[in-house]
Amino acid sequence: MSYYKHHLFFCLNQREPGQDCCANQGAQAAFDHCKQAVKAAGLAGPGGVRVNKAGCLDRCAGGPVAVVYPEAVWYTFVDNADIDEIVESHLKNGRPVERLQLPPTVGR
Repeated sequence: MSYYKHHLFFCLNQREPGQDCCANQGAQAAFDHCKQAVKAAGLAGPGGVRVNKAGCLDRCAGGPVAVVYPEAVWYTFVDNADIDEIVESHLKNGRPVERLQLPPTVGR
């Protein structure tokens, strides 16, 4: 058993003006909301979920992006409702949210 059941990384990278980046698409607010939602659901901590900031995850064209390990499920999201759905469905109940998954062909 690993230390955390799920580890969720949010790209918060800021690129030069005019370049795609998660920081310009509300990634920090989504990260903050996710941390609060995970804690409120009682999922935070060892044996549960860890929500972390990340630098560039190199999938800028699909931003904002986050990835859940150990499953390596990549997500894109629009608002807090999307984050809540990821927390409830994937992190709490083990069912990845298909409609929010980033297609494997999306890169930088």
